[in-house]
This record gives sequence, C-alpha cells and structure tokens, in this order.
Amino acid sequence: MKIHQIRNATIIITYNNKRFLIDPWLMPKDFMPGFEGAMNSKVRQPRVDLPKDFDINHLPLDAIILTHFHPDHFDEFAVKALDKNIPFYVQNEIDLNIIKNFGFNDVRIISENGTDFEGVKLFKTQCQHGRREVVKPMCEQIGMPYDSMGIAFKSDTEKTLYVAGDTIWCDEVRTSIDKFNPEIIVINACGATVLVGEGERLIMDIADVKAISNYAKNSTIIASHMDTVSHLTVTREDIKALKLNNVFVPDDNEILEY
Repeated sequence: MKIHQIRNATIIITYNNKRFLIDPWLMPKDFMPGFEGAMNSKVRQPRVDLPKDFDINHLPLDAIILTHFHPDHFDEFAVKALDKNIPFYVQNEIDLNIIKNFGFNDVRIISENGTDFEGVKLFKTQCQHGRREVVKPMCEQIGMPYDSMGIAFKSDTEKTLYVAGDTIWCDEVRTSIDKFNPEIIVINACGATVLVGEGERLIMDIADVKAISNYAKNSTIIASHMDTVSHLTVTREDIKALKLNNVFVPDDNEILEY
C-alpha cells in the first residue's frame, strides 16, 4: 500500500496494485476566493500550488473516488484533465448525476455493503461533515449538499485502510473503526471552520485528532487536508506539536508506504 499526499484532500492510494485518485482538486494557487461565511474568507485558495512534478495528464490511474461534491474537492481542472472513461466512484445518486453531467461515462456508487473493484473491496462509510444538527441546515440554506462519505479498503493482500473523509470525530467514525478495525486511517484534519454561532468545525480539529488517536491506539493515523483551504484553523505544525505516537503528518508530494 502506498499513500501519496498530493495537496489538501487529494491523495493517490495504491492498494492491491490498483491506483485510486481521491478528491482531485487541481486548480492553481489562489484561483478561487475564500468561502463566504467561513473563517478567513478574504484569503484566496488553494493557499499552495500543486507539487511541481505532479502531472495528472501522465498519471496511470485505475479509478477515481469523489467523497463528496464540494468546491475544495473537485473542480473544472479535474474535469478537463481526467480520462472520461475511467471508473469513477461516488457516494450517491446526486453526485452520480453531477459527475455524469461533466461527461464521465463510467460512474458508480460505492455501497455500504461493499463494492468490488479488481481485487479490492470498497465500503462506503458514514460521516458528519460538521455537527449534523447545526451544519446541515446551514448547507441547505445556501444550496450546498451536506453529505460526505468515507471509504474502507479491504483485500486479501493488504492491511485494511479507512479514509475517513470530511468528518468530525463522531459516532459514525467510531462505528467504522469498530466495524473494519483498520490498521491505517487517513483523516482530514485542518479544522476547517464556518462562522455559525461561535464557529463550527466541518472536519477534524485538534481535539478530534487527539480523540481518534486515543480511540484507535493500534492504528496508524495519517493527517491529510492540511495547509491548503482558506478556512483552516489547524496546521501541520499544530498536529506535529501534539507528538502523538500513532499520528503522522505527510508533506505535500510525500509518499507513505505500508
């Protein structure tokens, strides 16, 4: 297994010799404004460029996975660059129709009961993309979908991998850890925050990282979705400073191998 941290939540997972591109957000630095109604809305994003030697046009891929259709996880640059015939996995019918409308021809939904792909079994897992009772009504008000998914990867030849996706620490994440007992967990951990009440995190923050580290003591935890979006409140250095033995913070373009 290889986990290649590209930028933000964009990673490439090599699993059972199959290469999965997750959440391709490929626009150049500063291309889009910060999110209105969120922290640091005046900061343009992405805050950093893609790695210099990253060339999506010459990248061998077996499948694409989109955890959810939000503008910091998929963009027009990905639409232009990606092979329209490659298998493209999404969470539900809503996202399936969106991706089909971009011209992709082989769009599939990952099942919670497991979806087979060439020797890899993919399982959809549940998320809370911010506290559901607070953030979901806000999303509905502005016409942005709330739901996101995580993915568990299983095969006979690899450790079990759990990509938690855009989620806070919650019962759904605990349930996924209990169900799949993953040796490797990828979390999105920049504490992206919207200005609701005193501020609502959309993904894991420092307290969440501590919680999942403590709960999944025997798992290797990888912090992704770092140092890139405008509305972050947690940096790579903040997580490194925690000195948690089972939490690793890869740099952009770093490859971890298990």
